[in-house]
Amino acid sequence: MAHVSIIGTGNMGRAIAGLVTKGGNTVETINSSQSGTPVTGDVVVLAVPYGSVQDILTQRGDQLAGKIIVDITNPVDFTTFDGLTVPADSSAAAVIADALPQSTVVKAFNTNFGGTLVGGTVGGETTTVLIAGDDADAKALLAGIVGAAGLKAIDAGGLQRARELEALAFLQITLAAGEKISWTGGFAVTH
Repeated sequence: MAHVSIIGTGNMGRAIAGLVTKGGNTVETINSSQSGTPVTGDVVVLAVPYGSVQDILTQRGDQLAGKIIVDITNPVDFTTFDGLTVPADSSAAAVIADALPQSTVVKAFNTNFGGTLVGGTVGGETTTVLIAGDDADAKALLAGIVGAAGLKAIDAGGLQRARELEALAFLQITLAAGEKISWTGGFAVTH
């Protein structure tokens, strides 16, 4: 059984917390403004907007050492919706990994909308969580948490694949913001 800390209590934080407990794991949720609340989970989910990540890393960097950090962020320029805010050869996950060299960073949940995590389906297919990271054990642990909640997990490769996951999420977000798909829809992965 895993103990998961989720920093962020918004839509995605609540959806992921529900998955964690549905699978029989324990969870603590921490509002991002509660800087004095210690992080006790072995797995820590950053369920905040990308613009809030640097403050969390600055305030909690020491607490995050030795933990598996799950980056769900999408570095979308929300003022223009015309691109990502990280360099073309990087990703939010890479920036976080560089800032936390004593942690294991994986990218996951960023291509899912909260409604698809809660409902468990996208277009009639079981919701799939894509996971990218360089540590096989960390990815397997997260895949186990996802699977125990009844969803599918796919290993999307090394952490360098986070850039493509963020681009896919960017497309999905812009389609939803443009009302071309719903916020409860998205892309389905079938085998």
